[in-house]
Amino acid sequence: MAIIVVEVMPKRELLDPAGKAVLGSLHRSGVDSFSHVRLGKRFELHVEGEATDAHLEQARTMADDLLSNGVIEDVVAIRVEESPA
Repeated sequence: MAIIVVEVMPKRELLDPAGKAVLGSLHRSGVDSFSHVRLGKRFELHVEGEATDAHLEQARTMADDLLSNGVIEDVVAIRVEESPA
C-alpha cells in the first residue's frame, strides 16, 4: 500500500492567525527559539498497491480543485510515501 501525501499551506503574503496563536502559546510556555509559525494541512490519500502516475495526476487535480483554496493557499508538495508495515 502506498500513501500519496498532499501538503497545503497558506500563501506567504497572507496573514496566518492560527500560526501567530501557536507562536504566542509557545512563547508563553517558555519556548523562545522559534520566531515564526505557519499552519497548513496534510492530506493522506491511500492507494492499494503501488501509486501510479495516474494516481499522482489525479491527486494533483484534486489538490488544486478540492483540497486547497487557490485564492489563499498553495499546494506545496505532493509525494508518495510507503505505508508503514
